[in-house]
Amino acid sequence: MDWVIRGADKKLFWTVIVLFVGGILILSSASIVLSEKHAGTFYYYSLRQLLTGGVVGLACFFAAMHMPYRMWRKFGVFLMVLSFMLLALLFIPQFGFSHGGARRWLAFGSFTFQPSEILKLSFIVYLASWLDARRSDVGSVAYGLIPFSLMVALVSVFLVMQPDIGTLLIILSTVGFMYLLGGGRWHQVGILAVFGIVIGFFLVQLKPYLLNRIWVFFNPDFDPSGIGYQIAQSLIAIGSGGILGRGFGQSIQKYSYLPEPMGDSIFAVYLEEMGFLGALLLVGVFAFFLWRGLHIARRARDTFGKLLASGITVGIFIQAFINMAAISGLLPLTGV
Repeated sequence: MDWVIRGADKKLFWTVIVLFVGGILILSSASIVLSEKHAGTFYYYSLRQLLTGGVVGLACFFAAMHMPYRMWRKFGVFLMVLSFMLLALLFIPQFGFSHGGARRWLAFGSFTFQPSEILKLSFIVYLASWLDARRSDVGSVAYGLIPFSLMVALVSVFLVMQPDIGTLLIILSTVGFMYLLGGGRWHQVGILAVFGIVIGFFLVQLKPYLLNRIWVFFNPDFDPSGIGYQIAQSLIAIGSGGILGRGFGQSIQKYSYLPEPMGDSIFAVYLEEMGFLGALLLVGVFAFFLWRGLHIARRARDTFGKLLASGITVGIFIQAFINMAAISGLLPLTGV
């Protein structure tokens, strides 16, 4: 095994493997009902995820691990152009399709995926290269703040049109952190944040479902059979788990109560089965992942490496945090 992970950080490697295996296990439990309903077998969705996302993901994982990270600098522009092309295809009926009121998926035959997932990595790679190339100019308004703002605005337009507000929050948080790390100034990010809040306020007025989610966040007991159904059922699942949980595979809420039990609500299934102690364990693993990733980034040999490692680490952690916090009622539901 040592030859496989030679040169890699073993602590981070095994942390990722633990998250991967744990994710497949909880998916196998959360997807039982839908698997039996749609395919007649309890393992259909977990096996499909393992053979498609799992195998492809692990292959990319090991390939990237043995690939000099500086090579990614060459692909920054290409990846961003590819991401925008795929996002544009969403609005062509032959390729893009809607689910749950959002147009986020591309379909090529039986294969479907979300272009925004590619955008998350593409923007990190491109921004790391862009910030590294400008360095001392990043803190200036003309050569740093304005170009950065235009990039963020372009990405935001594509995501709001879908709409995919959850992904937008993840990307904005990640690139904001990278901008500061790359030489941006706090007051510049603060100005952008205020501007974003103002835009968000008007967006909420235009998108009733966003207003509903915010209303339910502040009033969790409101309309539990309507717009508050998902959070109400999630909190029931979490409360049912108690300290130790019902046990692996023993969730009741996944049986046609929780919407998207193997998607948005999978953390609620996990908490019902593993309880509060299981939640502490999972949060602890992600916290260790964050610490280890930033520790590695700090030791990078150049600015590009530091920004790339930091962006990927923070992006993954923020996505996990938003999902866990939203389904626990600590943040409005975002669809992540």
